[in-house]
Amino acid sequence: MIKAIITDFDGTLVDTFEANFKAYSLTFKQFGLDITREQYHACFGLRFDAFMDAMKIDDANLRSNIKKEKAKVYPTCFSYLKPNVTLIDFIRKAKVSGVKTAIASTAQRGNLMNVLKHLQLEDIFDVIIAGDTVKKGKPDPEIYITSMSILEVSPTETLIFEDTEVGLMAAERSGANVVKITGDYYK
Repeated sequence: MIKAIITDFDGTLVDTFEANFKAYSLTFKQFGLDITREQYHACFGLRFDAFMDAMKIDDANLRSNIKKEKAKVYPTCFSYLKPNVTLIDFIRKAKVSGVKTAIASTAQRGNLMNVLKHLQLEDIFDVIIAGDTVKKGKPDPEIYITSMSILEVSPTETLIFEDTEVGLMAAERSGANVVKITGDYYK
């Protein structure tokens, strides 16, 4: 029996690709840098430091400034967010029936909470685990194992929704039941 639902955030609960891409494009330009849609797509789902590594941005000061500035710019791009209405409705109904709910995302807590508040979704989750809560990023299952521990459920009692390859690997490695979210859920 499923006692908990855990969902990834970016690309699963909300299609944030375009909003994040626009925010990073604007931020990178402020620092004389460029990012293509293809570069960002290849890095989507990675933690910030892994993203900076992939973009070959090694300077710690620059990384810090990009992170701060992107957090400021991101809310100006919220019009590009696409909520996964099907999944959101499913989670709402499951919560009403007594299923525990969580978000397990590599997103920065501030960005994540800003989007949840903007979309009025923060009340449907019992637990919100952000990227800064765990030591290892996906594909390591730490974020899902931590979420299940806090929710006090076993992997066999848990249903995880994910969209990226690294996220799916993490979810599967946690031992939970996994549903892959594709772009079809946003139609």
